[in-house]
Amino acid sequence: MDTHFTLNNGVTIPAIGYGTWQIENGPAAIETIAEAIRTGYRHIDTAACYGNEKSVGAAIASCGIDRRQLFVTSKVWNTERGYDSTLRAFDRSLNDLGLNYLDLYLIHWPASPHRFSDWQQINASTWRAMERLLRNGLVRAIGVSNFMPQHLAALLSTAAVTPAVNQIEFHPGYRQAECVAYCRELGILVEAWSPLGRGKVLEHETIAALARHYSKTPAQICLRWILQQGILPLPKSVTPSRMKTNLDLTGFELSAEDMQRLTAISYCGASGLHPDSVDF
Repeated sequence: MDTHFTLNNGVTIPAIGYGTWQIENGPAAIETIAEAIRTGYRHIDTAACYGNEKSVGAAIASCGIDRRQLFVTSKVWNTERGYDSTLRAFDRSLNDLGLNYLDLYLIHWPASPHRFSDWQQINASTWRAMERLLRNGLVRAIGVSNFMPQHLAALLSTAAVTPAVNQIEFHPGYRQAECVAYCRELGILVEAWSPLGRGKVLEHETIAALARHYSKTPAQICLRWILQQGILPLPKSVTPSRMKTNLDLTGFELSAEDMQRLTAISYCGASGLHPDSVDF
């Protein structure tokens, strides 16, 4: 298994990321994130709205790992969309993280037509700010999160830079196949948030049976299934033993038949959040 993916601008990104959603800012968060880095994670995913960028930054500062060996992602929140506000939001994130650049910066959610009549213009102006950050060397790559094909198509009609990444909800029981296929056609790497289906899919009988068959944890089965499709998972755990097993996905490969069994799992474990219906 490759340890990195290569983005469409040539930047390499560690193939497994550590998600920090719901890790609350504070000393415990600093220790948790530092433990993830000690365990071997080199790709840390945060966001302004997670409220933990200061803890992520403190963990990075204290971990003893060269900054250049780490890949750090953050995201601009919905209330900060637009050209000037995106640039200000980025400055705040960079300051809170205590860094002088980010490896990846994402639009967290698209503005959508159910909330904004000018949603296309809002996304376009936000993206222009992202492109400026890229030109100025403040980020190594830019991308989006939770963009469906219709949002991507509208964005690309005015974009100078194709997003490098689209981070979407993806796990057994919720594949978003149309969006994944669309991203692949455009050379956009798909990242999987909630790759374990909020824990609910881990109890599914198919996953439990495969975990026994391969002598792996149910989480390892889910994450391996994601990786074998060329998608980057972002598992999150605050338990050191699970951090370790979630990162240990080498040494086994799911058969084509077992991949299909996982693909065939019906709707399960999804958050229910969709960009064309959320109220935030």
